[in-house]
Amino acid sequence: MKGKIIEKVQIEDIADDGRSVAKHNGLVIFIDKAMPGDVVDVLITRKHSSYLEGKVTFRHESSKHRIDHFCKHFGICGGCKWQDMEYEAQLFFKHKQVQETMQRIGKITNVDVLPIIPSTQLKYYRNKLDYSFHDKKWLSKEQYINLDENKGPALGYHIPGRYDQVIDIDECFLQPAPSDAIRSAVRDYALENNLSYINIRNKKGLLRGLIIRNTMKGEMMVIVMVSDDNQEQLSGLLNHLGERFPEITSLLYIINQKANDTFHDLPVHLFKGKDHIMEQMDGLHFRIGPKSFFQTNALQTLTLYRTAREFAALTGNQTVYDLYTGTGTIANYVARQSKKVIGIDFVADAIADAKINSSINAIENTSFFAGDMMKLLSADFFNANGKPEVIITDPPRAGMHIDVVKQLAESQAERIVYISCNPSTQARDVQLLSEAYDVAKLQPVDMFPHTAHVENIALLVKKQ
Repeated sequence: MKGKIIEKVQIEDIADDGRSVAKHNGLVIFIDKAMPGDVVDVLITRKHSSYLEGKVTFRHESSKHRIDHFCKHFGICGGCKWQDMEYEAQLFFKHKQVQETMQRIGKITNVDVLPIIPSTQLKYYRNKLDYSFHDKKWLSKEQYINLDENKGPALGYHIPGRYDQVIDIDECFLQPAPSDAIRSAVRDYALENNLSYINIRNKKGLLRGLIIRNTMKGEMMVIVMVSDDNQEQLSGLLNHLGERFPEITSLLYIINQKANDTFHDLPVHLFKGKDHIMEQMDGLHFRIGPKSFFQTNALQTLTLYRTAREFAALTGNQTVYDLYTGTGTIANYVARQSKKVIGIDFVADAIADAKINSSINAIENTSFFAGDMMKLLSADFFNANGKPEVIITDPPRAGMHIDVVKQLAESQAERIVYISCNPSTQARDVQLLSEAYDVAKLQPVDMFPHTAHVENIALLVKKQ
């Protein structure tokens, strides 16, 4: 079957991971770069016992949902895989994903999913982008054939599934100005001054990564990651950026000699300005450091938090637990409607930022704890800090550890507001909680237009 072309396949649906779904001789085929309504020829690339994988070789008929994409890098960089699908269709399939996942995994058949909340921005909605350097840029077959490009260095995004291939980005519609201009200025300066780009395989070369963050308040952070402490070359680049872009309020650098680009265990050096930027939401101010996690669509985050707070039904008299609190954004956001808020996270640096955010906002009814969630949450912890009436939990994509789920069930909180970027693991956890809690509401929120990702808020109410 592998290597065979199946002709005129009707695309029927979209899977949880964003790939399209078709059927052939009783087997499901997962297909990239197609959408429901397309009729295509499919080359089978992998055969599994119960399903196939394939790619489109020819499209006979186009889906009614198809539109023209607006980015020249579409289909290559992998960042906006649904850019050629009309937005109403994107929302339909995301809502459908939440509904079906909750039914299939969560066994929830008596609760309708509320209409998805669309994103207020379809372009330039991200407040953080990570770019990679590579001394040899990726070229398409056409570029090779036409010989109109040399294989010079790249500053851009990794090709999906290839850690050692980087596409050189000319423009990106994910982050507002001056993000594109800053990236281009770094590239131009590096080429003009012979700053070496890293070779991802042998790890030789100075420039490794570029991170650009911004806030709705207009503050901007730029982080340059290098592999060596070459202060002469590094200072030249950073001075150039600082002079050309006075809107950069936080200019930092990282020296990373590890095999990977993670830097949470490395010092971050301040070159110019502040060591953080500030975001504002509903009159609250949040400090964002270079290692801080913050939702990447700030306007939709405000919608997400307002909805979560509404689901929590806070009266000012409840003790609230905010699990996976990160830098305490949700904890501080709900603090003024709560008697007391307990925030817990396993990242000590994040907890330090959470305490600072409480101080900045003159919030005195929060307490934050760093540690392993499944060890920290216990009867002794509840006795020491008060049993929760409301729990808000926003775990990573993997969801909650089963021991944490058990502690939530044993807490006997009246309400659990469960925020998730992965409906599948959320549905799994909701099912585990089903003996103690009923699902009252399900609210999807579109945080990432032109992608298959969807955020969902589940309200669980204690059984009477």
